Amino acid sequence: MRELFETDGIRGRANVHPMTPETAMRLGQAMAIYFGKDEPHPRIVIGKDPRRSSYMFELAVAAGACSMGASTFLVGPLPTPAIAFLTIGMRAQAGVVISASHNPFYDNGIKVFGGDGFKLPDQVEAELEAIMKDTERLERRPTHEALGRAHRIEDATGRYIAFAKETFPDALSLRGVKVIVDCANGAAYRAAPAVFEELGASVVEVGVYPDGVNINDHCGALYPESLSQLVVEQGAQLGIALDGDADRLILVDERGTVVDGDALMALIAKAMMAEGRLKKNTVVATIMSNMGLDLFMKKNGGTLLRSAVGDRYVLEMMREGGYNFGGEQSGHLIFLDHTTTGDGIIASLQVLAHMLTVGRPLSEITADFERFPQKGTKVAVREKLPLDEVPEMKKAIAYADERLGDEGRTVVRYSGTEAVLRLMVEARDEAVVKEMLGYLEGVAQATLGV
Repeated sequence: MRELFETDGIRGRANVHPMTPETAMRLGQAMAIYFGKDEPHPRIVIGKDPRRSSYMFELAVAAGACSMGASTFLVGPLPTPAIAFLTIGMRAQAGVVISASHNPFYDNGIKVFGGDGFKLPDQVEAELEAIMKDTERLERRPTHEALGRAHRIEDATGRYIAFAKETFPDALSLRGVKVIVDCANGAAYRAAPAVFEELGASVVEVGVYPDGVNINDHCGALYPESLSQLVVEQGAQLGIALDGDADRLILVDERGTVVDGDALMALIAKAMMAEGRLKKNTVVATIMSNMGLDLFMKKNGGTLLRSAVGDRYVLEMMREGGYNFGGEQSGHLIFLDHTTTGDGIIASLQVLAHMLTVGRPLSEITADFERFPQKGTKVAVREKLPLDEVPEMKKAIAYADERLGDEGRTVVRYSGTEAVLRLMVEARDEAVVKEMLGYLEGVAQATLGV
């Protein structure tokens, strides 16, 4: 069982357990020990987003790893997928990302990639935790020449930019295309604008002045409203909103309409099926994706599979089943033909390539995707009691599911990164959605709420 690692690594309020420098240092030590089983001096790539506490955790992980003989490579602020790419390219045994993704600046997190560029399985994370608890083992430190070294890689951003551009068809150019790129004052503030500019686009940059506290602050993928207005005012063909670590995106079409991950998966899957590139004509999404995506895939001769919430679980199902495309409604889109994790920049390039190929704007190529009314909310909880052990919630969920029948569904789950219960209701009838969501929220607040 894991205690520190959750859905997407270790995460919490910076400088409050478990997100403390001491935890980060122990993790660095544990990684050096674990990945040093077959490699005496394992290589570990460390990247971060620009939130204030990331610098503290970057150095703590590096210090811990070096103290146990590992070599660390500090690449500075870069998107999460860039760390996965660099870990593979540098033949490192592991990669570390210091980021709380879409969370506010006062939170932070640590996630780890293996040498293959994929996030670690639960079992490996559990083994790292066990090493972190073994104080006697951590105290057996090397000395003299056996100590590790820390290196700073100055050209890491350029390496990633070149890699991202290679995923865009050689025969196409973005010349004459105007895009607005909102980097959320996050990890992609340098790389993202450069990728689109170097491919020929006219780029308007937003959210590219991180100061350590303004990451995700009413900008980026969580707040696309201002981007919608700007796209219309500037006459742009596309608005691209990334989150703090740029592993997901939300797009805005030329009319200012927000396009989420479900709609993007629909249009990309249809294009890939038409070109014979979608393996087994199957898309892997999560239980949160809209029922409209199920119907869209069936209508177009494809299949939708659902995993647990979290891009890591989407990826696990993709790898186990031999599928090459999947994602989340929130905007994590995974193209296994190009990369090992969600990448907002690469996903944007795939959409742009399709737009140019068919010669139609985003509003037109997403028009045939119809979604069911879907609403969600969250309730802060005292503790995450198993829902099967809370009779009132169990009964409420059963009632809502019976009321919705085959034309709707509920998803009730605890967040993997916050002390909250997430509620989602979906059905053809919006009035029923609102009614059932309010009902479930009331029961949750009365039985589990703070």
